[in-house]
Amino acid sequence: MTQNPKKLIPVLVSGALGKMGREVIEAVTNSNDCELVGAIDLNDECNGKSLSTFFDIPESEVFLSNDLEGSLCTVSQSYRDSDLKPVMVDFTHPDSVYENTRAAIAYGVCPVIGTTGLTSEQINELSSFSEKASIGCAIIPNFSVGMVLLQQAASVAAKFYDNVELIEMHHNQKADSPSGTCLKTAEMIEEYPKKFNKLLVKQSESLSGSRGGVRESGINIHSIRLPGLLAHQVVIMGSPGETYTIKHDTIDRKAYMPGVLQSIRKIGNYETLVYGLEKLIF
Repeated sequence: MTQNPKKLIPVLVSGALGKMGREVIEAVTNSNDCELVGAIDLNDECNGKSLSTFFDIPESEVFLSNDLEGSLCTVSQSYRDSDLKPVMVDFTHPDSVYENTRAAIAYGVCPVIGTTGLTSEQINELSSFSEKASIGCAIIPNFSVGMVLLQQAASVAAKFYDNVELIEMHHNQKADSPSGTCLKTAEMIEEYPKKFNKLLVKQSESLSGSRGGVRESGINIHSIRLPGLLAHQVVIMGSPGETYTIKHDTIDRKAYMPGVLQSIRKIGNYETLVYGLEKLIF
């Protein structure tokens, strides 16, 4: 791997053959300030094949690898004297994202994490590790600017409404529930310290879980998984005589790419963990 003469940001994509990974590779290769330097996927049958086999990239010098740490080591060594920090974008699986993120930090590669499913404890551990290593790490539950605006509006409205329910809807291949985006929305609403959804009557469920999951704050969260959906979220707030509804629909994964590219461009300026796209764009 040769040193980057044009000062392009070197980018690896982990989960390269997944639906989101494919969109990231297309966005990175079409950008004017990033360079794709690595692609990782656990599909053994595709290991060692040129990305030109899978993407419309003429004569690509990047070959697919199933060795995450080997790829991280190679990129880290290749750019150790560069003033541009390499970045790893991860869209893989909740079971592997923690180890992937920790490995990237250990090799001096800035992780931009779109995979959800990290626990609060894992995020805290990664924050400490990132700070000790002085490596920026971005954990982004949702890369959509529209979703960030929804979350901002919901956090402001929380001052005025005591009753809140969240509904998140995704395709039926999503592994974790509720979504990281929905949990992030709830956390932002809970920044206004009060108890939500105080019971006015004794409630019972003839079918367990009918009222969804209930957070310590009292906020109810409902998860829906169906084919035909991509990513959707509704925040419903109520008070006597009115309801306030905020909704966001993602109808194409391309909606996430401006946020992904902004995260790639900015995370190298940080030396600790950043949680949420709003911390990078506002």
